[in-house]
Amino acid sequence: MNRPMALRVVEHQVNVFAKFWRSMVVAYILSPLLFLLAIGEGLGGIIDKRTGPVGGVGYLDFVAPGLMVGAAMQGAVGESLWPVMAGQKWVRNFHAMVATPLRPADVYLGVVSWATARVAIGASAFIAVAALLGAIPSPWAVLAIPAAALCGAAFASLVTAFTATQETDLKFPLIMRVGVMPLFLFSGTFFPVSQLPHWLRPLAAVSPLWHGVELARAATTGRFRLGPDVVHVLFLGTLVTIGWLWGRRTFTRKLAQ
Repeated sequence: MNRPMALRVVEHQVNVFAKFWRSMVVAYILSPLLFLLAIGEGLGGIIDKRTGPVGGVGYLDFVAPGLMVGAAMQGAVGESLWPVMAGQKWVRNFHAMVATPLRPADVYLGVVSWATARVAIGASAFIAVAALLGAIPSPWAVLAIPAAALCGAAFASLVTAFTATQETDLKFPLIMRVGVMPLFLFSGTFFPVSQLPHWLRPLAAVSPLWHGVELARAATTGRFRLGPDVVHVLFLGTLVTIGWLWGRRTFTRKLAQ
């Protein structure tokens, strides 16, 4: 049976990753450990003593899924900016790919699929570290991994499509500072969105990160709500679809040059 062409792009990314995987240990294991110890155990201990449970759970249990999905977002966006620009312009290995039977749409799908796989790997490591620290109270926490992957796919599909429209990376730092960081801080990662000013709360409904965090937190705490959770999945799935439709066009235009 012939494999989907996009898998060949993923195989290429895996081969590259295999040469540098040791450097990822810091990103996947050491960073989560330090974050959870500093924010969950350190700051969380103070919060638990002064204000009690946050969202009905201890602060460490509350913040762990938020940090996990926040890291997933940052990883997916980072993977969809400079590496994609390199593939389409600086190194131009995407152009080499479409000189084979691969189509631009296959390259786009392969790039987004690999970014999603990277997110899933990171989320798995994060869950393992969080479990060792006692931050995972529910056995349903394994479902937080696909939740983080879906959130990462939503960001990767849109940002990868956007990157294909750019000729330089001048806007990339702005995306990280003005887009990614505010989302990380104000999408329910560190505190419930109900604590935001009233005029800011509706913005959470259009934050992909908030939807991902809510899904992951439902899994790690075992507090599922069928209606809202279905809405979260549909919202993120819709963004992936929009990104796919957009990305096929932008990659075709860029790689046909």
